Amino acid sequence: MPLTIAGPPAPIGAVEFAGLLESLGPFEPEPGLAVAVSGGADSLATAVLVADWVRARGGTILALVVDHGLRLESADEAAATLRRLAGLGIAGHLIELPGLAAGAGLAARARSARHDALEAACRAHGILHLVFGHHAGDQAETIAMRMLAQSGADGLAGMAAIVETRDLRRLRPLLAMPKARLIATLQQLGIAWVEDPSNRNPNAQRVRLRDLRRDPNGCGLATRALVAASLARGADRAAQEAAVAEELAARAALYPQGFAVLSPGPISPQALARLIAMTGGAGFSPAHDRLAALAAAPRPATIAGVRLAPAGRLGPGLLVLREFAAIAAPIPADPAQIWDHRFRMVTAAPAGGMIGAWGADAVSTRTGLPMLICRTLPVLRCNGVVITATPALCRDFEFCPPLQAGPAPFFPLPGLAGKRQDSPIQGDAL
Repeated sequence: MPLTIAGPPAPIGAVEFAGLLESLGPFEPEPGLAVAVSGGADSLATAVLVADWVRARGGTILALVVDHGLRLESADEAAATLRRLAGLGIAGHLIELPGLAAGAGLAARARSARHDALEAACRAHGILHLVFGHHAGDQAETIAMRMLAQSGADGLAGMAAIVETRDLRRLRPLLAMPKARLIATLQQLGIAWVEDPSNRNPNAQRVRLRDLRRDPNGCGLATRALVAASLARGADRAAQEAAVAEELAARAALYPQGFAVLSPGPISPQALARLIAMTGGAGFSPAHDRLAALAAAPRPATIAGVRLAPAGRLGPGLLVLREFAAIAAPIPADPAQIWDHRFRMVTAAPAGGMIGAWGADAVSTRTGLPMLICRTLPVLRCNGVVITATPALCRDFEFCPPLQAGPAPFFPLPGLAGKRQDSPIQGDAL
C-alpha cells in the first residue's frame, strides 16, 4: 500500500509526542532531559515539545546550545537562541567549541567535538538523556550518504532512535516526522527561529543531497521511501543485535577488569566482533569478514588491539583481553579523562597522580588472575610508584568502553518499531 500524507502539515500534539518519546524509555520519576538546540526550527521545536513533556511529569529540561565558532555571526545567534529559550521558560547552557578550523573533514570533526562537548555537559549536570531533533529528512539524507559511501547493510538502517554511550542515552524521537510538522508546531505557538546559512552551502554533501530530494517539507516520495527502507533494515538489525546479545550471554563471561572468557566452540562473527570491540575499547566493531575464520575456529590470536589466549585456570576456552602492546600511555589522574578508552578514575587522586597500565609492576599473587590480565589493569602511580591498593578489584576505576557487549538494541523509528514491515504507514507518520 502506498505511503500517503493527507492534508496540510499539522503541529505535533502533546499526546503524540509523549507516545514517541516514551517509546524510547524508561525514564526516571521527575525526569531530567537535555536537548541539543542549534536555534533552527527542528531543534527548537524539539526543545519546546520536550519542555512540555517534562513539566507535565515534574521533571527538568536543559537546552544545550553549541557555538562552533566557524562564522562571525555564530556567537550572536547562539546568544539570541538562549534568550529565546529563556523567554519560553527553558533553561539554556552555552557550549563553545574553540579550535575548529575549515578544511578537510570539517563536518565529521565538528560532529565529534559537538557530541563530546554535549555529553560532557550532560555528565556535569547529572543528565542521563540527551534528545536530538533529527527528523525524516535528516534520516533520508543519512541513508543516501551511506549508500554513496557503499555502507554495509547495518549502515543502511540509518540513525538509531536510541544510542547508549558511556554516560547517557542519545534519543531521536522524531526520525519519522516530516520537517514541515516541526515548523508547523513553532508557527502555531508564534515562535521564531534562526536559519543557519551553512545548511545551504552546496559544498556540503548533505546539502547537495537535500537539494536533489527537492523536498524541503520532508513529505515527498523519495523521503518517505528512504525512511520506510530504513525501518525495514532497522528491524533486521534490531533482530540481529538481540541475537548477538543472547549469544554472548550464553558464551562469554564478562569481568569488571575489562576482560572476558569465551567458552569453547565456534561463535558468530558478529558476536566476536562486539566482544573484541568492548574489550579493546574501540568505538566500532571490526569488520565481520576479518573475523570469519577466527570465529569459525576460535584460537589464540591478536586482532584489533585485543588478544585471544588460553584461559588456563579461569576455565576452558579463551581469554579475550586487551593487547598489552596496544595499551595507551599513562595520563593524569583526572575523573573527566578515560584512560586507554576503557577505564575512568572514580576515586579521588593525589596531585601529580598518573593512570597507566600495571605492566611490569604487576604481581599475580595479589590478584589470583593470570599475569596476562594483570599487566593490562589500570593502576594509579605517584612519582612512578604504584599506590593502588587492590588493582584486581578495580575499586579506583570503572570499566567504561565506548561499546558495550550488550547495548540497547538498534531502535529504528519510535512509534513504528512494533509494526510489521509490510504494514501500511498512513497519515503523517512519515
